[in-house]
Amino acid sequence: MERLLKLFLSIAVAFSALSCDSKRERAEAVYKRAIHYPQGSMMSINGIKRATEIDSTYDEAVRELSVAYLKRGLPHKWKPQIDKAIECAPSLWQGYRGYNYLWFYRDYKKAIADFDATDSLTPNFIDAPQGHSVDYWRGICYLGLKDYKNSIAYFDKYINTEIEESGEDWVEVTAFLYRGIAYFETENYDQALLNFEKQLQYSRNQSADAKYYKALIFKFQGRIKEAMVLIEEAINDYNIGYYNNRPYVETLRQIYPEDLDAFRSNLK
Repeated sequence: MERLLKLFLSIAVAFSALSCDSKRERAEAVYKRAIHYPQGSMMSINGIKRATEIDSTYDEAVRELSVAYLKRGLPHKWKPQIDKAIECAPSLWQGYRGYNYLWFYRDYKKAIADFDATDSLTPNFIDAPQGHSVDYWRGICYLGLKDYKNSIAYFDKYINTEIEESGEDWVEVTAFLYRGIAYFETENYDQALLNFEKQLQYSRNQSADAKYYKALIFKFQGRIKEAMVLIEEAINDYNIGYYNNRPYVETLRQIYPEDLDAFRSNLK
């Protein structure tokens, strides 16, 4: 009798494991079909939702459904969905929620809280949600909060780590731009210019943003002719697409042709 009971339990465990595996496989198959449709479309949403119904622990599908809601402008559905993804895999998706708070909602404090939390979940290495270090993201958040001291500190940390591990040419060039803007706001123009020069160095001397801020500094310093040359170059760079921008949302401190034209008119 005892032997039969052990055999029954073994069969039950094996069947349960097979059932779980097939459940995930079915969910993955449905998910892979759904993501072939345009992101945020109803065909995509319905397919991804079906995948999460098959396997509610399939965190990739749970997270992707939140993205669909976000891009359709449904925050009341986005938030519960991304929270579910974090429950499934916090080390993977908490930083991603911070990224959403930063760029889609400009809620810098909540973004920082998520970046801090995901950093603490993995104390042995620096997390990189959406391909960039949490230190880089925190530098942007603090710039958005006009906390320039902390912004510079986090950009310093990010840039120095990249230089030590891979070399300066591996640094995301907008880190130099944003650190330069933080220095510009504190009227430390020497350090600001150094950073704008780094931005230009690693973008083949094509950056409307860096040239615009350099021109502003030159104007403050009374170097009007140099400022005029730079603003003309900035306008040309902008017109051929060399300016800081992001898909879906406005980037932090984004410049527009009206800004460049107004500055040029003011110089004249």
